[in-house]
Amino acid sequence: MNSADLLADAFERVREAVHAAVEGLSPDDLNARLDAGANSIAWLVWHLSRIQDDHLADAAGAEQVWFSQDWAARFELPFPKRATGFGHSSRQVAAVQVQSAELLLGYYDAVHEQTSRFLRGLDDAALDRVVDESWSPPVTLGVRLISVLADDLQHAGQAAFVRGSLQRR
Repeated sequence: MNSADLLADAFERVREAVHAAVEGLSPDDLNARLDAGANSIAWLVWHLSRIQDDHLADAAGAEQVWFSQDWAARFELPFPKRATGFGHSSRQVAAVQVQSAELLLGYYDAVHEQTSRFLRGLDDAALDRVVDESWSPPVTLGVRLISVLADDLQHAGQAAFVRGSLQRR
């Protein structure tokens, strides 16, 4: 197994976790918050999708699927189109309302597909390429991919926790 295969497997596990957290839920469950300061499943999955889309499109030199496939218009969120959820307040989290699991998973799956295509084209040397010089030390592609994976897995796990909590109510 090479590095690209390993990364592709890791992102596939994120996909499985996202689907397990979202499939079959009603809009009420997707948009529910366990308390006034908590994140909803909708916000968690939208946010992890937006970060993956933003960061990997940048690293790949590609357009975000949020724009290229017009997901921004489909979600109709009250934010600037480039918003990713990073730094969102509780009020902004509450504003992320989705009408269906299909919408949420449709966007996530489109991001996952673009990510998978990008990963298939990588070789080990590509992981050392600097993709963000605004940090010290500069961020390499390998570090960026692991950072996105870690964020995705945390948020997918949080979404699964919220789902479980809602189902036990």
